[in-house]
Amino acid sequence: MSQQGVPAMSKTPSIDEEVWEQDLKERLFAKIPLFIFSLLMFTVALSFMGYEIPDALLWADFLLVFGVFTVYVVSRHLTLYVFKRLGEAVLTLFIIASLTFLLLRIMPGGPFDRDKALPPEVLANIEAKYNLNAPLYVQYFDYLKGLSRGYLGESYKYIGRGVTDIIMEALPVSFQLGFYSLILAFLLGIPLGVFAASKHNSRFDYFAMFLANSGTALPSFLVGPILIIIFCFWLNWLPAAFWDGPEYYILPVLTLGLRPVAVIARLTRANVLDVIRSDYIRTARSKGLAEKVVLYKHVLKNSLIPVLTFSGPLAAAILSGSFVIELIFNIPGIGKHFVESVTNRDYPLILGVTLVFSFLLVLANLIVDLLYVYFDPRIKLS
Repeated sequence: MSQQGVPAMSKTPSIDEEVWEQDLKERLFAKIPLFIFSLLMFTVALSFMGYEIPDALLWADFLLVFGVFTVYVVSRHLTLYVFKRLGEAVLTLFIIASLTFLLLRIMPGGPFDRDKALPPEVLANIEAKYNLNAPLYVQYFDYLKGLSRGYLGESYKYIGRGVTDIIMEALPVSFQLGFYSLILAFLLGIPLGVFAASKHNSRFDYFAMFLANSGTALPSFLVGPILIIIFCFWLNWLPAAFWDGPEYYILPVLTLGLRPVAVIARLTRANVLDVIRSDYIRTARSKGLAEKVVLYKHVLKNSLIPVLTFSGPLAAAILSGSFVIELIFNIPGIGKHFVESVTNRDYPLILGVTLVFSFLLVLANLIVDLLYVYFDPRIKLS
């Protein structure tokens, strides 16, 4: 029989095909963060080993992170929220800059006061050079005018050097130290807390919490010298100071990251113990899921909200380096400049470092707030 005249029927996808396509898309999208994380870790490894990072790799990291961030914000309908928070950040930085400026000016003494007083003519010339003889409101508006152009002023101690140049020279070292320590804190603290909670009331749990409590209790200015004595003088394995290569990074990173590791481990353990007793976890186990799947897929994600809350201020503090750690290990970071600027009453440098730290704190808190939605979709940001 001829089949001419029979209309061609369009093939519609079956339900199984649609489910398969949806599952494939979810698997592909799930691999994107893993790929980006692997690329970032590769960049960090190159930096830690002292290799020069190609510009193409840095641009690839930046574009991937920025692209994922943009897609995440748009897909979660958080665009208006982000712009609102950025506006609040500008206002916050303005208030911090204004208050810091006024507090420095009303404090007794001045930046050029010495044990041996300068001749009045010399002091007058110095104050005229830095516009310190002008009325306070004139100095304030001149500072805001320079700040709007990105000019932070000229240091009183480092003659002829701008504050921006000093910060740009020292901040990468502090950022590098803080970034390595932050990675150490999360890579050790979270697994340690999960393992301790999964072995609740066992010897491993007691031992892990003993280490965590010790790390929380011991201050950095004590841990640093102890590590120097053990690994530099007794064992002679590592250098005691400076920031000249991978072997120089180990002790400062351990010293700065030890306490965050301990705090994150304790937070993770406490929250995993709360979540692991939930009804839906018992349901997941009753379905025959492996314990690792239950812990890392169902328990861990819902246990990280308190860790995220702690991570905002932690990231801001640790990424700007540690003043104590940089002084102990003689690291040429921004901490040394901050301590010296306070001692020397170097107003522009104090203001510049304060604004950098404030900016990092505001940015870290914004990122943490955005991550809340990912880890707990019930949270709505408006």
